[in-house]
Amino acid sequence: MPIYVYQYLDDKGQPTDEPTFELVQQMSEDALTEHEGRPVQRVIQAPNIAGKWSDLKGKSQLSNENLSRLGFTKYEKRGDGYMERTAGKEGPKSISLDD
Repeated sequence: MPIYVYQYLDDKGQPTDEPTFELVQQMSEDALTEHEGRPVQRVIQAPNIAGKWSDLKGKSQLSNENLSRLGFTKYEKRGDGYMERTAGKEGPKSISLDD
């Protein structure tokens, strides 16, 4: 079920400076107009969808397996001045920067 954000309204129907609050509601439920005896309105927010550019998708695209599959080589730091290949088949297995 989605989480909706609400804000309190003053006597003139304008948003107050008070903190907003969240409420889990079914999509089929009507928006609240009152909470704890005070007028409120639902805050319009962008949905949080794990799409093409989400953090979750980005991590999977940069995984060692995916980089290897696409022909990239990736090195990770293993110590001071030392890097080891973690993805790909081309290039040296390790690189020492102290040379």
